[in-house]
Amino acid sequence: MKALILVGGFGTRLRPLTLSVPKPLVDFANKPMILHQIEALKAVGVTEVVLAINYQPEVMQSFLKEFEIKVGIKITCSQEKEPMGTAGPLALARELLVDGSGDPFFVLNSDVISEYPLRKLYEFHQKSKGEATILVTKVEEPSKYGVVVLDEATGQVQRFVEKPQVFVGNKINAGIYLLNPEVLDRIELRPTSIEKEVFPKIAAENKLFAMVLPGFWMDVGQPKDYITGLRLYLNSLRQKAPEALATGSHVVGNVLIDSTAEVRDGCLIGPDVTVGPGCVIEEGVRLSRCTILRGVRVKKHAHISGSIIGWHSTVGQWARVENMTVLGEDVHVSDEIYSNGGVVLPHKEIKANILSPTIIM
Repeated sequence: MKALILVGGFGTRLRPLTLSVPKPLVDFANKPMILHQIEALKAVGVTEVVLAINYQPEVMQSFLKEFEIKVGIKITCSQEKEPMGTAGPLALARELLVDGSGDPFFVLNSDVISEYPLRKLYEFHQKSKGEATILVTKVEEPSKYGVVVLDEATGQVQRFVEKPQVFVGNKINAGIYLLNPEVLDRIELRPTSIEKEVFPKIAAENKLFAMVLPGFWMDVGQPKDYITGLRLYLNSLRQKAPEALATGSHVVGNVLIDSTAEVRDGCLIGPDVTVGPGCVIEEGVRLSRCTILRGVRVKKHAHISGSIIGWHSTVGQWARVENMTVLGEDVHVSDEIYSNGGVVLPHKEIKANILSPTIIM
């Protein structure tokens, strides 16, 4: 089987992290976002993954060999010359996806973090005998989204309603699909939306089905959702593989600490924290609901909550960083500084307090 991952786009919502690497290579729970998906595809029997690339293709390609060796799967690039939407990349990669076997192929949005129930999706698709199957997830406020209206008994998709003002359902597209090769015949080689231009036509022919996604789901393409997704992921990890999480007198709740990180005495870490490779967390540090990326040093008695600390950055002694502060790569926060929602571009030194959400250029 094959799969295509949509990795186009500029990752503007996740800046300043995406100023250093493409969004799919931003670490989530101590490994690149896209690696979570590739590993899940490998586990369900996918032998080749096609990456639909637009932004910083040379950076993505430099990581391919490492991923191929690590996961044991063939990874191929399909490079867009212009943004092609969510359907155009499928037409562009047609020759890579169709091998004459007639097997369906997976399509994933690279922002999506979930438990990836791909085997269940495959079984559901085979049973429904539809042309395409999409995963849907339940939401509390469907009026904010495009809602998928379906037959609850069979899963057959009846229609799509964009941001309904009257309740028609509470399920939205989760960005994970299984498509038969004939779907490609419906897509022109131009910028196209699979959600707005392709799926409604398949649904009108009663050939589109939806499976409700079990477990958690989150689009982690912006900082607030990234932190929420981290909490959901770590909670899921505790249920599936509790031995992967950190334990000890300095840990409270779901915490993932890389084996090469150093955590010194008197710290309190958790809940919902990841600490990346090569990090140094000095004495008396308090971390909660945050991600500390590779190579960061957090100095004595600093307090970080609800934030993302970019690669190789430093947070000074007694500094306080909170309220969705995002530090880019190589940012150095001086001692006793307070950051309340600061967004700091790479290679900066912060010597004054950030008292409200502000972008530091």
